[in-house]
Amino acid sequence: MNIIKAIYNFIVGDMVILIGIIVTVLILVLLNTVSGLSALRGASGIIMILGTLTVLTLTLTREVRGHRAR
Repeated sequence: MNIIKAIYNFIVGDMVILIGIIVTVLILVLLNTVSGLSALRGASGIIMILGTLTVLTLTLTREVRGHRAR
C-alpha cells in the first residue's frame, strides 16, 4: 500500500489537483461531444488553461493557509 501511495504522491501530489483536472477534462469532453455546445469548441484551449490555473491556485492557497495555521 505504501508503494501505491508513493506513486500517487509523486504523480499527482494532491487529491484536489487530481479531481480538478479530471473535472476540467470532462468539461472539455462534453464540449466536443454535445452538439449544442459546439459554439464553445473554439474556446476549449482557454477553458483548459483557466481550469488548470484555477485548480493549481486553489491548491496553493490551501497549502499557504495550512502552513500559516501551524
